[in-house]
Formats: sequence, C-alpha cells, structure tokens
Amino acid sequence: MSARSTCTRLTGILVASVLAVASHEALAQSAESTLRGSAPARAVVTARNVATGLVRRTTASDDGTYVLVGLPSGTYEVDAGPKTLTRVQLNVASTSTVALSEALEDVTVTGMRDPANSPEMRTPEVGFLVSLREIETIPQATRNFLEFADTVPGMQFTVDSNGNSQLRGGGQNSSALNVFIDGVGQKSYVKDGGITGQVQTQGNPFPQLAIGSYKVITSNYKAEYDQVSSAAITAETKSGTNEFHGEAFVDYTNQNLRSKTTAEEAAGVKTPSRNDEYGFAFGGPIIADKMHFFMTYEAKRFQTPASIQPGISTIQTGAPISSVLPASVTSQFGPTERPFSSDLYFAKVDWEITGADRIELSGKWRKDSQANFGSGIYAAEHGTNQENTDNRLTARWQHTTDRWTNELLLTYEDAFFKPQGKNGSVNGSVYTWKNGNNDNGIISVDGVDPRATQNKGQKGMAIADNITFSHLTWHGDHTVKAGVKFKAVDLTAKDAESGYNPIFNYDVSAGGVATIPYKATFAIVTPGLNPVAFSKDRQLGMYLQDDWAVNNRLTLNLGVRYDIEWNPSYLDFVTPQGLIDAFNTVIDPATGLTYGQSLGLSNDPNVKVNINDYISNGHNRKVFMGQVAPRLGFSYDMDEDQKHVLFGGFGRAYDRNLYDYLQLEVTKMALAESSVNFNTPDHVCTPGVNNCFAWDPNYLNGAAGLQALVTGKLEIGRAH
Repeated sequence: MSARSTCTRLTGILVASVLAVASHEALAQSAESTLRGSAPARAVVTARNVATGLVRRTTASDDGTYVLVGLPSGTYEVDAGPKTLTRVQLNVASTSTVALSEALEDVTVTGMRDPANSPEMRTPEVGFLVSLREIETIPQATRNFLEFADTVPGMQFTVDSNGNSQLRGGGQNSSALNVFIDGVGQKSYVKDGGITGQVQTQGNPFPQLAIGSYKVITSNYKAEYDQVSSAAITAETKSGTNEFHGEAFVDYTNQNLRSKTTAEEAAGVKTPSRNDEYGFAFGGPIIADKMHFFMTYEAKRFQTPASIQPGISTIQTGAPISSVLPASVTSQFGPTERPFSSDLYFAKVDWEITGADRIELSGKWRKDSQANFGSGIYAAEHGTNQENTDNRLTARWQHTTDRWTNELLLTYEDAFFKPQGKNGSVNGSVYTWKNGNNDNGIISVDGVDPRATQNKGQKGMAIADNITFSHLTWHGDHTVKAGVKFKAVDLTAKDAESGYNPIFNYDVSAGGVATIPYKATFAIVTPGLNPVAFSKDRQLGMYLQDDWAVNNRLTLNLGVRYDIEWNPSYLDFVTPQGLIDAFNTVIDPATGLTYGQSLGLSNDPNVKVNINDYISNGHNRKVFMGQVAPRLGFSYDMDEDQKHVLFGGFGRAYDRNLYDYLQLEVTKMALAESSVNFNTPDHVCTPGVNNCFAWDPNYLNGAAGLQALVTGKLEIGRAH
C-alpha cells in the first residue's frame, strides 16, 4: 500500500499522483459519514448500525443510485433486498461506495484503513484518517489525542521542556488550525494555540477515551470548514451501544523510576516526583436500539522536578554567593518541584426518537491547575498559579428524510486562561550583582511580576443549521449542502494586575546585600483608561457546496462560504488624545519630523507607513465585508479503480486576528508596568531627574505610595 505523498495547497495547485489505497472517498461533512453506491432501481436501501441499532432508509433512483448522509461512523449492515446484504465500516467525515445490485450475502466492505497513514481517493481534499486502532496501539508521549496527527505529512506535534504541547499544520503557527469535535469548532478567539485550552499547559483538549477516530485535512478543505487557514481536524466522539462496555487505564512513575537531574546530583538527593495519569470510560443502552449513554473521566497529577540556581556562583573573593545572601533566600536554591493537575470529563446521550429523528446531548468539563515559575534564577514563590478552564455543551437534532437531512446545533462555551500571582500580597525581591554598567541577576524571590497575571477567555452561545440534499441529478449525481451559523461570544482580556505589591531590586556585593533597594517595579492603572478589554463579539457564517459525481471517473467539489464578524471594542475604540499628541510631537526641529512620522521611516522607498491609518476616532473603522471564500476542487480516476487519480483544487480561507493582539491598544497603556529609581551608593541618580527619587521606608508598605510618584505623568486621555 502506497501513501499519497504530494499535498495540494489551498491556493490552487494541480497535482497528479499514482496511488493504491482502500476504496472510499470523502464527500461528507464534519464528523459524519456518507454511504452511496448502486442498487436495484427503486429498491429500498436500509442501513442498520450493528452496535446501536440505528436505522436509516432511502429509495434508489431510477438508475439505481442511492445516497445516505449524516450517518455516525461505525459498522453497518446494508441491504436492498434478497442477496444484497453487505456489511460496511464507515469512517469519520468520509464516504464509502457500495454496490448492492450484485453483492453476495454477508460480503463485508471495509473503509477502515491500515495503521500506516493512507489518504482518501477521488477527492481534492488532502486528508488522512486516524483510526481507533491507531489511537489504541501507537505509543505516545502524552494522552493528547492530537499527538497522532504528527504521523500525517505536513503536521507537527511538539512538547516543550515544561511538557506544554502544541500542534501545527504546514509552516503556519498553531493558531491557524481548527479542531471540529462532532462538527463543533473548538477555535480559540483570544489566546494562541488554535483551540481553547491549549496555551502553556500540559493538559489535554479532550479525553482520549472519548475519541472514536478523526480525520486530518491539511489542504483543500471544503466550504463547510470555517475559521481555519492551515489544517482542519474533524473528530467524532464515541457513543454508547446496545451492550454495556467499560475500560480504564493507569499510568504511573515516580523518582525511583528515573535518573537524577544535574541539580539533584549536585545536591546529593532526589526531589520527590510523581506522574499519575488515570481514567475510565463507560457506556451502554438506556433503551436498546433507541437511547444510549457514554461517559468518561481522565486525570493527570504531575510533580515535575525543577531546579533553582543563582545567576552567579561565587563573589570576587571566591566565596560562594550564598555566603552574602540571607538564609531565607539561600534556602530556595536547589531542586524543587512544579505541580500540575488536570480533571477532564465528557458525557453524551443519544436518542433515536423516531426512525427519522435523532437527538444528541453532550458536555465537556475541564480544569487544569499548575504552578508556573521560570526555574533558574526565579524561585518557586516568585511565580504564578495558572488555571485553565474549558467547558462546552452541545445539543444536536438531526432530521432525516428520503431525500434530505437537516441538522440543528446549539452550543455553549466557557473557556478561560487565568494565571494569578502565587505570592503577590508580599513584596518581591530581586537580587543582582553589579558588573560594570550591568546588573546581573542572582535570584528573584517572593512577589510576582504584575505582567505575569492574566484573565483571558471567551464565553457565549451559537446556533447553526446544516441541510443536505441528496439524489439530485443533472449531468451526474449531486449532493448539495448549505449551512448558516450565528455566534454571540463575549471576549475578555486582562493583561496585568495592579493590586500586587511592588518588586524591589537590591544590589549584592562582597559586603552583603544593600539595605536600600535601587529600583522598584509595580503596576499602575492609567487614569481614564480601562485595564480590562471586553467585547461582545458577533459572528455570522454561511456556505453552499455541491459534491458533484459527474461520472464514475470525474468528481467535482464546488463551494463558497461567506463570513462576517463584529468586534465592538475594536470598531468603536477611540485613540486617547494624549497618545495622538505624543505622535505629533516634533523630534527634529530642523526638518519638522514628528515622532509619529519617524515610526513610518524605512530604508525601502516603496514602504510607507502613515501613523494616522492606525488612529481611531470610534467611527472610521469598518467591518470587513469581503470574506468571500471559494473552495473548488476536482478528482479524476483515470482507470476507475482508485489507483491512478489526478486531483487538484483552488480556494481561499479566512482565519481571524486573535483578540489577544487586538486588545493591546486598550490595555497596553491602561495597565502599565512602571518603575522608579532610588539614589543609592551603587546606583547614583539625581532625585527629581529621570524618574529618580529619594528613598522612603514607607515605600515598603504596598504599591500605593509608589504609584503616587508617577500617577500625574500617566494622564493621557480617556478611552471611548
């Protein structure tokens, strides 16, 4: 079996390839499957899910063609009358073609691919399936189900030194992809990572035990896929069956099962560490053939070794640096641990109300907690406690008739990223060693950098409707799908915390630690500005696509989608007058060059930047109305055997600007990090000049006294 080695770009490249793979194609949407083929003319075609009892029927056309859309993946028994019984395995987001006219009883047709990655045929999509078999058998470093996408050409799943993971498609960053679970996009609108909950965390976006299989589309995805510009991943969750079934797992390791770290070798002792991962899944019938349930829970409990070491090891006399530092500081050197915990739940109920109506209710609840600190010269008490929450609810109603299927979706999401200061109620201390004009860091203890605290996330609801028409004939067979989605989601972004105590810098020398700090750093809210960005974001998307089987050789995928978004905090923002005045300040009297003009200077004469293009009066920013995205593709089976297929595509995809960047014009000036200098023997400055002040012991009593020193300088106007 050979794999499809050449990828098509969504920008319109034609590719020819010689291939030999299993016989199935990809004309389905989201996570659902499609069954099509030939049968006796006007025969009633029945498909029954072996595990759940779900039954769908349609009538073959006069020419014997039939199509069944919107089927959950699984094993089906299909028949169109005597001597036609066939068993077929349907995959996620794929189409299987089965001829029933001449089938022999109990013939099995399988759409399950070999564990080696194989592409799908007779489609312009560059897509690869990841089967349940692969998920259950291939070793992995994490229990993140997206890790298996790393086996797909063009995809890269990485884990950094802190255990944080991300997935990228092609040469783009992780924010360009989107993951669709049961047809619902998991896009992150505020933070990077592509999907919610995947920034700076060892946690997983979804319980692996709940994933049945998924498909990775690296290029030429169809019009139904939105908010994506690199890879689209569509996954289907497991459902309960007519039999009770459960499974569980436990992964465990501790310090006795690993070698000593370098810091532990130096200290002569191992830091206690432990990694626990465990979970279970259970499902079964509520009413046989009618209603089923499925639930799962997965947990992580990590105690990861870390090491705190001084920036310099000895002083000028050759004595260890610890000899001149307070005991309360030196006690924080050496090995330590970085705890992490995660709890992840998923539950689902499906109900076949009638032979034509199916309802699914599902929910995911996730909470991650971890300690973040820089290691090295940053003590554990100088970091943050980070919390990731990601909760989602989905309600789906699918109505199926002989010629069309409609799906109504209601969704709710609440996902936030909240690192908070671990010890911000006390003063922080930074100890440095003066080396010429440089202050080399030794260690930072207590307190917290106010910029390390955040509160960023999204919360809201969406409604979507997708309708699919089958058995349409005109110069071939057409499956036409149309959909519309409206989403109302509140976006929140807070970049820093003003209520924390200041951080003081102390000079360390051979004589010990200076009694007076030479600098203080703290956060301050600029009068008239809001330190929290908030926006009632509204999104509208619609699409139309036609999967056109012209004949047994040629298949066309024709589609177009249109999206529009309203982000009030960006559209209505008013640039503070004080900032405009600063841009217009003349910095070169000889030429009259202003500060704003200087920002647009370039060595390239073809590059011209006008700072006024970025100044808003609250009315001059307009909603972008041009997001028309055509998605066109074809595949031509040269020998009608799915071994030699010419395929290609052209398309346009619009992604989004992350709110984390858009909101900076609101919060960057509103909640700023300020610093003041103090006149000390090792750091001489003139009080009253260049932000220099005489030391007052009262400055140790919180940030208020320090903030009063600079408040008058920060009045730059008011935001709209």
